[in-house]
Amino acid sequence: MTRAAQRVARLGVALLIGLALAGCASAPPEGAVRLDGTPRLAVVSAFPAELALLRARLQQPASYRVNGVDFSTGTLEGKPVVLFLSGISMTNAAMNTQLVLDRFAISGIVFSGIAGGVNPSLNIGDVTVPAQWGPYLEVLVAREPSPGQYAPREADAQFANFGMMFPRGVGVRSAARAPERKFWFEVDPQMLAAARRIESVELALCDAARRCLGTQPKVVIGGNGVSGAAFVDNARFREYVFSTFQANVLDMETAAVGHVAYANAVPYIAFRSLSDLAGGGQGDNEMRTFMSIAADNSAKVVLAFLAAWK
Repeated sequence: MTRAAQRVARLGVALLIGLALAGCASAPPEGAVRLDGTPRLAVVSAFPAELALLRARLQQPASYRVNGVDFSTGTLEGKPVVLFLSGISMTNAAMNTQLVLDRFAISGIVFSGIAGGVNPSLNIGDVTVPAQWGPYLEVLVAREPSPGQYAPREADAQFANFGMMFPRGVGVRSAARAPERKFWFEVDPQMLAAARRIESVELALCDAARRCLGTQPKVVIGGNGVSGAAFVDNARFREYVFSTFQANVLDMETAAVGHVAYANAVPYIAFRSLSDLAGGGQGDNEMRTFMSIAADNSAKVVLAFLAAWK
């Protein structure tokens, strides 16, 4: 074999090795396959206290761990489910909602957790089930040509501003739709109708430590919820959120879950119980005091919803 032929042969071998390595790199990792083929409802909460009651009721549990997230399959009220924690924040909620959709056969998403009350007619312990959720802290921070005067672009003036901040929708992409800008992510109408059938579920007035609410809590179906990357404990901002978005509650995850659900054409609904008044109450923030009652009340309504869901 001539030297030229040897060089060509070596190049051919190198090319074959490179193609083989490229094929390995482009193949999906082993963990990307479905972990369970049973169609299930994904039941998600942001942090452990919100999911505690539901975990305790889970039947025939099986555990999986992916990317540091623990998933538990089983049944609740006879319905196949997978339970997991999204983590607190819009980013965690979006990332881990997509993760559960990628690894399990999800027929719908149900969020259970606590929230800050915005509507002054609602009380701590009430469980809200909004009809739609919006990412209210997706904002344009506008120019300020003169002190206190702001100049947003016309397209970014959909909602009233809070100082320099002008809320606006988010870009949404999916395989089924053309790119669009959207603010409200509607919950599934059939899920919302099922929630209306269980409005009379009995909610707890006191927790195990005998801390009691001032009013008997109730279930409130419909209206708006908003989500954003901020824990809100400010009376003036609370008033702005209520007047601008007619929101009942605000939290840090649900609109992100709604965004992912919409992009994947998967139905979703969220149950949020008021643990505090987002700065509207007297004295210190109430969340640490009433978190247990609120979390369990939300979980009780979710259990009733699962029993009613067909």
